[in-house]
Amino acid sequence: MSGHDHEGEILRYRTRQRIVHAVMASSFLILLITGLALVWGPLAFIAAGGWSRYLHRIAAVGFISVPFLYILLDRAGAREVLVESFQYDHDDVVWFKKMYRYALGRTSDMPPQGRLNAGQKLHHSAVIIFSAVIVATGIVLWGFKSSLSPTMLAWTAMIHDLSMLALTLLLVGHVFFTYVYKAWSSMATGYVPEDEMKLEHGKWVEELEHQVATGSES
Repeated sequence: MSGHDHEGEILRYRTRQRIVHAVMASSFLILLITGLALVWGPLAFIAAGGWSRYLHRIAAVGFISVPFLYILLDRAGAREVLVESFQYDHDDVVWFKKMYRYALGRTSDMPPQGRLNAGQKLHHSAVIIFSAVIVATGIVLWGFKSSLSPTMLAWTAMIHDLSMLALTLLLVGHVFFTYVYKAWSSMATGYVPEDEMKLEHGKWVEELEHQVATGSES
């Protein structure tokens, strides 16, 4: 389950998955900063001259391209994320009941989890939903703004902004758990300690071991 240079570790994030993650993260941050420049005084200087509008649209193209890029680079991984993010079992329900322990960095008595734990499933599904709303409303504001009534324009802008707020809060939570579980390096190398994965994602490790034993490892 690990390469010769990664004994005791498991490949959790393939290179192409990390590329997609980097494109999404960078484009979202640019969208967030250039968007905040329009509504938050301290960042108003960014919007001076109107260049931030063009940067916002360039980042929007990058953000919109994420699902297509994922399918192009890693079709199996894209399908895996989409399916797993919306599937929950009894262990996930129990995990949610004990999630406060996970938030404190304690995983020793958490129920066994698959490749994604219940919290990650909820995070992923929320990101997918709110991203879709942001893209849909963003396209309307970009290309059809002049055809909207004042009321529809206000509603569209509000839904767009609230969805960005939701994604921003999800980002804060994502960074928090990345820090608590010291997962920064995994997004650079793709590898995670095998003993930690057995503790946090026991069912997934068992699946990998079964694949190796049966010779069906991808």
